[in-house]
Amino acid sequence: MIFDSILQALLETLYMVSVSCILSVIFGLPLGVFLCITKKNSILPMPKINKILGGIVNIVRSFPFIILIILLLPLSRLIVGTSVGSTTAIIPLTISATPFIARLFEGAFDEIDKGLIEATKSMGATKFIIVKMMILESLPSIINAIVITIISLIGYSAMAGAVGAGGLGDLAIRIGYQTYRPDVLMYSVVTIIILVQIIQTSGDLVVKFLRKYR
Repeated sequence: MIFDSILQALLETLYMVSVSCILSVIFGLPLGVFLCITKKNSILPMPKINKILGGIVNIVRSFPFIILIILLLPLSRLIVGTSVGSTTAIIPLTISATPFIARLFEGAFDEIDKGLIEATKSMGATKFIIVKMMILESLPSIINAIVITIISLIGYSAMAGAVGAGGLGDLAIRIGYQTYRPDVLMYSVVTIIILVQIIQTSGDLVVKFLRKYR
């Protein structure tokens, strides 16, 4: 049944996107914080280190995902034990999304009122407390950044289907396109569109709630 295949592919996509998003937030949040606080006029100025790290982040972000996933096939095979499948795709998805979301987090922290940071410092707060305040203050922007990243990861996971990663992209390419099944291709695309709309709408509601009641 075509709908059984769509459901299976949807579950694979959700698995890839959710795990890679969680990992990218785990790695990207401290990276975004570090990029923000090590700027010249920030609370922990390290301009040279900031410039070097920022350059590395920009280099990783510059790679087209389809090329990055091919370059990382040996690493994925080393970690997972295979170069195909949904679990294998998590490695390049995470590596691609981490610098992307780190820059979004950095931008969210940069928007915090400098007077609020100075006021927190004047009360004798430690750098850890200041960072904690920055995270709480920019929480709506952080959630918005996560939503943007999830939607980007859905698109990346569809591209990963070109190299046998599974999911809706793999179904659309392998069954829909290569075997001349336009119905499968159409259902796959419609499912991705619906999924993106649900995530974006849910994220907007959460951000609206946080901005209203924080």
